[in-house]
Amino acid sequence: MDVKIPFNSLKYGFEKYRDEYIQAATRVLDSGWYVLGKEVEAFESEFAKWLGLDHCVGLNSGLDALILALKAIGIGQGDEVIVPANTYIATVLGITQNGAAPVFVEPDIYHNIDPEKIESAITDKTKAILAVHLYGQPCRMDEIMEIAGRHGIPVVEDCAQSHGATFNGRMTGTFGKISCFSFFPTKNLGAFGDAGAIATNDCKLAEKIRMYRNYGSKEKYYNEVQGVNSRLDEIQAALLRIKLSHLEEITIERNIIAQKYLNGISNHLIQLPKISPKARHVWHLFVVQTEKRDQLAEHLKTLGISTQIHYPVPPHLAEAYAGLGYQRGSFPITEKEADTILSLPLFNGMKQENIDYIIDVTNKF
Repeated sequence: MDVKIPFNSLKYGFEKYRDEYIQAATRVLDSGWYVLGKEVEAFESEFAKWLGLDHCVGLNSGLDALILALKAIGIGQGDEVIVPANTYIATVLGITQNGAAPVFVEPDIYHNIDPEKIESAITDKTKAILAVHLYGQPCRMDEIMEIAGRHGIPVVEDCAQSHGATFNGRMTGTFGKISCFSFFPTKNLGAFGDAGAIATNDCKLAEKIRMYRNYGSKEKYYNEVQGVNSRLDEIQAALLRIKLSHLEEITIERNIIAQKYLNGISNHLIQLPKISPKARHVWHLFVVQTEKRDQLAEHLKTLGISTQIHYPVPPHLAEAYAGLGYQRGSFPITEKEADTILSLPLFNGMKQENIDYIIDVTNKF
């Protein structure tokens, strides 16, 4: 049997709602208006309503959302922002692009920032806590918000991987002062190109970011601040509106696949992901751990199964951040994760026989 299972496939997600996507794109093309128009306004309104927040501002990417969100709350030179050590580098770029310093904190057993280690990282320079809901699972937000509240520090949420995840029944992105979203095509709520957004209940922050994204102007050619060009375009907004309307069924399907893995994979060499109490995981990624990670990846590859590592190099060891002065051993839990984690294929439209095959092959490792 010549099996070829990709790590991810976006084709099925398009084909399932193809007619709706084509109609939405055609509607925009026929309108003759392609930047900051009715589709962006409608998506912003619908996404904010879906979250239960007052404001959403569509942007060019999740990275821009992080950069502009931190800028809007006043993060700048000399400030410190607490951030998980095991995040994707974009989270850290959001801090350093504003001239601030990342203060890394190790993860808990759920791969998210460990609230029990946050307090000792707080200094008089700490101006924000950046909580990242990694792999689709929410952080322990009750503990994080309690610590932040006691110290008077704003919380910013990175929800790039957690669209629709909840903690204690409450949606990620609704706990902090401002939240950041990526709609990169591989995300659960993915666009068909780069796209992102911020969401908040603070009308002044939303207004600031609307200015920042459009060259620093509310009115064309009247620039109040030094802004950037970071606008969600009309076609991506129209396509995201379609996907948002189907997001719950997309999420349910991902949960079913993940549950099959959790029930089916049984190998003493492989540690399955743990689900935090009070959390609704949306399974952006299905990440296992094993001391024999490279051998497992090769075993699966030989048998036609593609995998990925999220992420092989922690930000503190990245060449880009060599100037921060960290060495291997600085964050041992994070470094061990980077050496042992492996993401198995999980995408909408996976065939039952492929899921069964992955389980069988993984069990035989």
